[in-house]
Amino acid sequence: MLEHLLFFILGLAALTLGAELMVRGAARLALTFGISPLVVGLTIVAFGTSAPEMAVSAGAALSGAGDLAIGNVVGSNIANVLLILGLSALIVPLAVNEQLIRQEIPIMVGASLLFLVLALDGGLSRGEGALLFAQVIAYTIFLVVQSRRASKAVEAEFADEMPDTTSRWDAHWSVQLLLVAGGLGLLVLGADWLVDAAVAVARAFGVSDLVIGLTVVAVGTSMPEIATSLVAAWRGERDIAVGNVVGSNIFNIFAVLGFSSLIADGGIVVSEAARNFDLWVMLAVAFACLPIVVTGREIARWEGGVFLAYYIAYTLYLVLSATQHASLPAFSSAMLGYVLPLTVITLIVSFVRNGIKAPPTV
Repeated sequence: MLEHLLFFILGLAALTLGAELMVRGAARLALTFGISPLVVGLTIVAFGTSAPEMAVSAGAALSGAGDLAIGNVVGSNIANVLLILGLSALIVPLAVNEQLIRQEIPIMVGASLLFLVLALDGGLSRGEGALLFAQVIAYTIFLVVQSRRASKAVEAEFADEMPDTTSRWDAHWSVQLLLVAGGLGLLVLGADWLVDAAVAVARAFGVSDLVIGLTVVAVGTSMPEIATSLVAAWRGERDIAVGNVVGSNIFNIFAVLGFSSLIADGGIVVSEAARNFDLWVMLAVAFACLPIVVTGREIARWEGGVFLAYYIAYTLYLVLSATQHASLPAFSSAMLGYVLPLTVITLIVSFVRNGIKAPPTV
């Protein structure tokens, strides 16, 4: 058991380091060949934080652990909104850029809804995986085309997020290629260690692959997003904190699930437990972003606290369900009968009182 825990920790460390090296190398390589900072920021850096999810879900799909692949993506998307945005908003209220409200958040909601519809028949076939993966290609092309019309202010904002161009040690393209290759290697190795260890520990404790994927693995592979958003919030880069989460969720569904379904033999089976509960939670979490950001064009501290409280409650529900604890029925009744309705009423009152405000001036 200790051996499995050690490899789980080593796998997380390798994933985190591998993602950092790959993103830095790829971003510097793109800038070396004259690609604009905006395009790099919208594609390589934004999607690079989801590299651990890609490595873990693809590895799980290849090894036949479909529940782990699904649980990793669904759990990561839930954690990205409830845990990461919740913690970030507690640090500082998160102003939300108009483009995120008008474009990226609706795309995230649409991606979540598409995933749910495709999974209702019990799985994601290779054809459905190809459909999802085609969406990320189309989305990336759209972002590149859109970036050509971006304002100088937006260009400057993304330029600030790029790796330090005054750095000398990784200035040559050959070093940048080595960083990309080394990062990918660590991602593959870390994913292999983490998946094997997670499955072994789950089976030793009688916990399903789905629950392990939804909790421990999901939070572990979301470490790049957690670090990026918390640091961005602390530094006052509030658009980056929110955009990182939304972009990662879109990439997780379109690219991670799409690619994993493509390479898995016969696609990926989506368990009944995931179809009946977790996918709906993921969709509800995505929808919850809309009224919150539209009413005040920000995620306030109290709303961040609500997000964080719901993530704790969701995790507690998974633990109680996995262990078939005697308090599960009472906990479920309290959540469905009191907590959720009160939250809906609070959001409606907030919407009516605040209305749709104009974008904040920066």
